[in-house]
Amino acid sequence: MKTMELTDVIYEKKGGIAKITMNRPKVYNAFRARTIQELIWAFRDAWDDNRVGVVILTGAGEKAFCVGGDQKEKGEEGGYNHSGGLGGGMGLEIETLHQTIRNIPKPVIAAVNGFAIGGGHVLHVICDLTIASDKAKFGQSGPKVGSYDAGFGSAYLARIVGEKKAREIWYLCEQYSAQEAKEMGLVNKIVEPEQLHKAAEEWARKILDKSPTALKMLKYSFNADSANIQGISQLSMGSLAMFYNTQESEEGKNAFLEKRPVDFKKFRG
Repeated sequence: MKTMELTDVIYEKKGGIAKITMNRPKVYNAFRARTIQELIWAFRDAWDDNRVGVVILTGAGEKAFCVGGDQKEKGEEGGYNHSGGLGGGMGLEIETLHQTIRNIPKPVIAAVNGFAIGGGHVLHVICDLTIASDKAKFGQSGPKVGSYDAGFGSAYLARIVGEKKAREIWYLCEQYSAQEAKEMGLVNKIVEPEQLHKAAEEWARKILDKSPTALKMLKYSFNADSANIQGISQLSMGSLAMFYNTQESEEGKNAFLEKRPVDFKKFRG
């Protein structure tokens, strides 16, 4: 596989474990188009490397796993800048990243070290397992900033936490502690912050002791039950690309960047 120069992601492989770290800590590991492309490349490299049996996804620094799309990277026409025309018009190949994490025939562990919000929350939801620092915070933010994920971020979330809780998470856009996330089934294990990476690696090593073919087939089986969400996700991302070009979505982005209260009331006329 052709090597990619990485600026937004740290990618390491050791002892059968691939560790992918989102590395934009100054913006709470918010992703831009470049970040998504690098994540896809790293996951595909781990997919192709038969020596790798498990992947750990985490964020750099102590404050955040990932807080979703970087609002400052949105262009005047709604989509994200420097996309090369990719991402179905939205400027982010987020749907491709989601599918790659789901379809890689190896377990993926999310090691959540801080805020997992918005699109960053969706990333951990899609991972096979989640280990969280007791300082981690979880939640959605899309409707607050003129965005949404009406694919895996909502439909698959409902499979995990139930319809009522998933609707609460999306409609209210509140934040939940690691303990609250564990109680609703979003988190498998909680550890102290300094133990997070050790705990993720311990689980990874336990997985490496298991049959790779058995793990692959089990992952395919788990995915099969929610595979229909892929079609919904394509519709979601296509509509989101169009929504980003509206004044309503712009109001969410501008309010966030200007650090002022958002005003969506004018769009209910």
